[in-house]
Parts: sequence; structure tokens; C-alpha cells
Amino acid sequence: MMKNQLAGLMKQAQAMQDNMKRAQDELALIEVEGQSGAGLVKVTMTCKHDVKRITIDPSLLADDKDMLEDLVAAAFNDGVRRAEEVSADKMGKLTAGMPMPPGMKFPF
Repeated sequence: MMKNQLAGLMKQAQAMQDNMKRAQDELALIEVEGQSGAGLVKVTMTCKHDVKRITIDPSLLADDKDMLEDLVAAAFNDGVRRAEEVSADKMGKLTAGMPMPPGMKFPF
């Protein structure tokens, strides 16, 4: 009886590992957009934090260089937060019902 339970548990663990891999592959394809300056600076990135595109409104090019750099950094950080939210939501669906230690995040 114990051997069958262990085999079943191992099978479940393998299925979960496969599902996690599939979800991580999907996250690499999902794009999010971070913005700053009321949309004057936009950063498009994947949920794996690969930046695909940065868009800067031409009106900012004549402005202060330091302000533009701050807006780019803020848009990037907004994109990272959005990517993490999407990732946490997607991975949370896979781990729903599993007892997880506080603060433990997927993927590792």
C-alpha cells in the first residue's frame, strides 16, 4: 500500500514539474507594458524581463536629460512590477492548494 502511495506522489510531482515548465515557457511569450510620465515613456517586456521595446515621446527629447533618464527607469520598474504580477498569478494557479512556506516564490 505504501509503495503505491509513493508512486502516486511521484507521478503527481512529475506532472506538476511539467506544468511549471510549460507555464515558464508561456511567461517568456507574454508581454507587459510599463509606463511613466502619463504614458510619455513606455517599456514593453516579457514576463521573463526581456525588454522588447522602449518608446519615448518626442516632446521629451528636448527636455532635461536627467528627467528623461528617471522616466525611463520608472517605466522599466513599472514593467517589472507588472511582469511579476502576471507571473505570480500564473504560477499561483499551478500551486493552488499546495502548502507553501510563507514568502516562497515560484519559479525558483
